[in-house]
Amino acid sequence: MALSIEVPQRETCVFCEYLADRRPYTIVRRDDRAAMLVTREQRGTPHALVIPIAHRETVLDLADEELDAVIRMVRAAARAFDAEWARPGIAVWQNNGVPASQHVPHAHFHVVGTLDEGGTHWGELPRLSLDETELIAERLRVGLGLDG
Repeated sequence: MALSIEVPQRETCVFCEYLADRRPYTIVRRDDRAAMLVTREQRGTPHALVIPIAHRETVLDLADEELDAVIRMVRAAARAFDAEWARPGIAVWQNNGVPASQHVPHAHFHVVGTLDEGGTHWGELPRLSLDETELIAERLRVGLGLDG
């Protein structure tokens, strides 16, 4: 079935490159269907991405088993945020198509601990180093019970 959603056009998928270890990025955990990554642009405290392992451009493309695995990992991230950062709120969002602000043509869910004053950062943000994102990942792994 052809979709009417206008996905971003890219020669390569950066998320697939990260998962294949062809480009460096901080991966918190992964299984055979989903992965959790620490984004280098922290829109809250903290900000992670949950993606399917298989290249799927939008949420409409996910098989039921993939969606189940992704949503379970979104919930695990939210629980780890609450355990480790005790944020006043947790935002979860997912964009499909260029008009919806999708920038990477690989389905992904943002999981973000809200700021103290509420909401999240928008616009341009500084990019964290991989050392900085690894520190966030280490704390997330503790919250996920993966620290030992």
